[in-house]
Amino acid sequence: MGMENTAKTLDPIEYSWQERALIAEERALKAEAELAKVLQKLQYVEAQLRLLTAKRFGRSSEKTNKNQLQLFEDAFNEAEATAEPLAPEPELVTVQTHKRTKSKGKKGINLEGLPETVVEYRLPEEELFCSCGHERHIIGQEVTKELVVVPAQFSVTKHVQYVYSCRHCEAHGDGSSPVVVKAPKPNRAFPGSIASPSAVAHVIEEKYVMGVPLYRQEKQWERRGINLSRQNMANWIMAAQHWLQPIYDRMKEELLKQYAIYADETTVQVLKEDGRRAEAQSYMWLYRSGRYGPGIVLFEYQPNRSKEHPREFLKGFKGYLVTDAYAGYNDVKGVTRVGCWAHARRGFDEAVKAAGKTVKNPKALEGLKFCNDLFDIEHDLENAEPQERYEQRLQRSKPVLEAFLVWLQKTKEECVQKSHLGKAVDYCLNHWKELSNFLLDGRLELSNNRAERSIKSFVIGRKNFLFCITPRGAQASATIYSIVESAKENGLKPFEYLKYLFTALPNATSKDLDDFLPWSNTLPDHCRTTSR
Repeated sequence: MGMENTAKTLDPIEYSWQERALIAEERALKAEAELAKVLQKLQYVEAQLRLLTAKRFGRSSEKTNKNQLQLFEDAFNEAEATAEPLAPEPELVTVQTHKRTKSKGKKGINLEGLPETVVEYRLPEEELFCSCGHERHIIGQEVTKELVVVPAQFSVTKHVQYVYSCRHCEAHGDGSSPVVVKAPKPNRAFPGSIASPSAVAHVIEEKYVMGVPLYRQEKQWERRGINLSRQNMANWIMAAQHWLQPIYDRMKEELLKQYAIYADETTVQVLKEDGRRAEAQSYMWLYRSGRYGPGIVLFEYQPNRSKEHPREFLKGFKGYLVTDAYAGYNDVKGVTRVGCWAHARRGFDEAVKAAGKTVKNPKALEGLKFCNDLFDIEHDLENAEPQERYEQRLQRSKPVLEAFLVWLQKTKEECVQKSHLGKAVDYCLNHWKELSNFLLDGRLELSNNRAERSIKSFVIGRKNFLFCITPRGAQASATIYSIVESAKENGLKPFEYLKYLFTALPNATSKDLDDFLPWSNTLPDHCRTTSR
């Protein structure tokens, strides 16, 4: 009897006792199925609550205790985080005598290269003689070093340009030569403004490197006796983009020539954008180079997360595109997609946390171990040349992948699909080709962490400034973030580099922008964190 009969009443006149028994059995089976769905949903909600609790109150690190991953030798230990040891206070004291030397520990701060001011403490003349009447002599020194900070100091540079004239030409000149001549004066990046290259570089570094929004900077200037409004600083930043945009465009040309591009995106709020609500989410996209080649980090503002944006930005690029699983990158033509194992691993890590401590041997630990094995191999190959890394991956990583794929296919049949483990398994199976493509080239990395690290500076800054006012301001921020992050990537001091650009670019005799790129060998040494 079909399920349509379950809607009927059990009237004893209409049905025999056999029919009534069948109907009751069908109803019981249906009720059991509904109850199973409810219990499954309840289990998922409970697991989600455990995961959110772990994220809220536990460690944010995804590092795994290796003692938990002895899958095939011992029973699983509970998945719990281990505390990081507290970093010791840096040792700054050195004691020297004629007999022995106590040097600072290995974890001491390196103070070499910093200017030193020496303060000596000697006995006054009346104490140079011992109570016995003989003169005391020096037998050693006790040296204590302390790091001294001088807060930002402000001054005014007054530019006086002298104007010259020839009295003879004034009276008798025929106009063939100029009568009035001005002394040569360098071009300024910000004419008509009190802004100097160093002042603008300072404002930019505070906002885009240190994450200090303009309204807080305004208070800082005020405390130092200078009434500089946030509007003035905003104008300086917009004017700075005029000089930085050509550098950005040239870096983009070089980025598209690289063997690989790592990409990511995150949200940003823009208050005044035509046709959109103030609370609507816009996006900051990030594209950056890989380990080999110049360090290039580029941000691009767009009003949405449409697949058209990466397709347009990456037009002409023909290498490897390393991303997470976002489908918006699928339409980029001529590239080879490479997946991120950090995202794959994160799914199993969350499944372990969602299982909680009550589950002794969560199945997710097996998946987590496969991922950790791959990362362990990569750690061993950290300093290998690309060709050696390529060959070692085929020997060591490929067998792990093959075993993992068999485990994934078997686990998919056994686990509940709508669970954290089920989602982690589906993620790997649905993106297996992209996740396996790191085997194609020894220059590729196992994860997209390189892009995530670069975009983190913007995410931290966003927590402080919260939003952009206009799309133009968001675009300026994208350009400036690109310059300062690329500077850091190439071992430059952002402040010194920006100051150099704002000083040199207005007076450059060469139109070759390559001399000003962050990886250029022609940049002065004072722009670098370490001298060449």
